Amino acid sequence: MSVNLAVPDSAELYPVSGVRLGVTEAGIRKADRKDLTVVLIDEGASVAGVFTQNRFCAAPVQLCREHLGRGTGIRAMLINTGNANAGTGDDGRVRALSTCVALARKLHISPQEVLPFSTGVIMEALPTERIEAGLDGALADAREDNWLRAAQAIMTTDTVPKAFGQQVKLGDALISITGISKGAGMIRPNMATMLGFIATDACVSPALMQQLATELAEGSFNRVTVDGDTSTNDSFVVIASNKATHVPIVSWDSPHGQTLKAAMLDVALKLAQAIVRDGEGATKFIEIQVEGGKTQAECRQVAYAIAHSPLVKTAFFASDPNLGRILAAVGYAGIADLDQTGIELYLDAVHVVTAGGRHPLYHEEDGQRVMKQSEITVRVVLGRGAAADTIWTCDLSHDYVTINADYRS
Repeated sequence: MSVNLAVPDSAELYPVSGVRLGVTEAGIRKADRKDLTVVLIDEGASVAGVFTQNRFCAAPVQLCREHLGRGTGIRAMLINTGNANAGTGDDGRVRALSTCVALARKLHISPQEVLPFSTGVIMEALPTERIEAGLDGALADAREDNWLRAAQAIMTTDTVPKAFGQQVKLGDALISITGISKGAGMIRPNMATMLGFIATDACVSPALMQQLATELAEGSFNRVTVDGDTSTNDSFVVIASNKATHVPIVSWDSPHGQTLKAAMLDVALKLAQAIVRDGEGATKFIEIQVEGGKTQAECRQVAYAIAHSPLVKTAFFASDPNLGRILAAVGYAGIADLDQTGIELYLDAVHVVTAGGRHPLYHEEDGQRVMKQSEITVRVVLGRGAAADTIWTCDLSHDYVTINADYRS
């Protein structure tokens, strides 16, 4: 079950010239499911990525960082589900690299031009022989309009494929942007088990790509949380195929640069919010706005304290307006000089707390009415300054425990 998240319409997922995707059933963990994806990228594209901040990062994350760091170009990506290839030591690196070598041989490119991605169960050996055996099928399936099948193939505990597209005019050129993501649990990006890929046919200098990937992640995937766990495998990659050469982006401060980045951020944000809407066992989608802080960082610190509180999350699941739990989370968020008498709290438009205490006009039935909604906004005013920030989260249900208790069975 997901919260107001529909299956993507393939007609709204625009082919991106210079990027082809193919999927197949390799039997990596379970039979009869799409679990192997190849992404083929034409020569001359610009590629950048952002990865997990978990120090126990998976072997494919290590290789992706190394291959991107060479600065010699990326021509393909290889994505498997069912096995995370994390917690596998040197053997995991050897196995991840061997899949890059196998794909590179078929494409007549260097293994360092391949980025590997894995998601699934941790501490199990990557079944490289199944991946290598599935490559021909994935390559035969590769085409530019295959985004929805790819979104389905990278799913693990997701219940709905996540994919969005957008087109934007840059001068006389119509630019296409399409992205896919996966993730439902172990989500608290500092990047989360989250994968995200966005491609555009816009022409972007390689020198500008890392800034783009970082800013897109900061404005989207780094503002969502399901359960507060940071995965070993989080990866977010941005591709500019550079096919629209007549409208090159030379600066993100230029009009074309601002237009393109805003459109790509919109796609990234939809992908990130889709992960929360499809959070394991989620029944509520919750926006947490914190304003009136001294800095944006402390606003986000308070927002995450609220979002990660099991007591807050279970109250939302139960539609129980036990809103003192939110105040408690604000108090322990770590702002040493916080003045509780300056706190205001709103649940949608319902003013719950003023000057640090219950608002005299607040009635519990008003809070309960909001809590029963599938989409809720929590707004906290700290009364310390002009900074603000927003994150998105979900509730914590019985199904979350069930899904994670049964995950490996």
